[in-house]
Amino acid sequence: MSDKPIKASCLCGGVTFEVTPPIIFFQYCHCSRCRKATGSAHGANLFIKKEQLAWTSGEELVKRYEMPDAKFFCTGWCDKCGSALPWLSRNGKYYLVPAGALDEDPGVKPTRNIHWASKGEWYDGLEGMEKFEGEPH
Repeated sequence: MSDKPIKASCLCGGVTFEVTPPIIFFQYCHCSRCRKATGSAHGANLFIKKEQLAWTSGEELVKRYEMPDAKFFCTGWCDKCGSALPWLSRNGKYYLVPAGALDEDPGVKPTRNIHWASKGEWYDGLEGMEKFEGEPH
């Protein structure tokens, strides 16, 4: 893996940032909080040290929500378009980076699924599902 910064942004392009490898880990989180925050089957998140993230534009658009009863969970998003964005851990040492915000390949793949016991009952993985290169007709 390269140590070249990985470019990333929100949907509207108002917020841009760079992540400098190495990635500590890349995981899918199936907890109900990540499912609600992403509107999807799981969160796809990279975990890096604080000094590995540099905001390059629009940091003032980044908003944060901390669940009062959660030890670790927070969310970050663009105040303009609502895209998921990195959030700093409560101890101030690490960023959780939503993989969907990356504009470039991070050079690593997810290595684990966490909170698997909490996955949506409807979730059945990707095996056996039809795959289309674009919109199906």
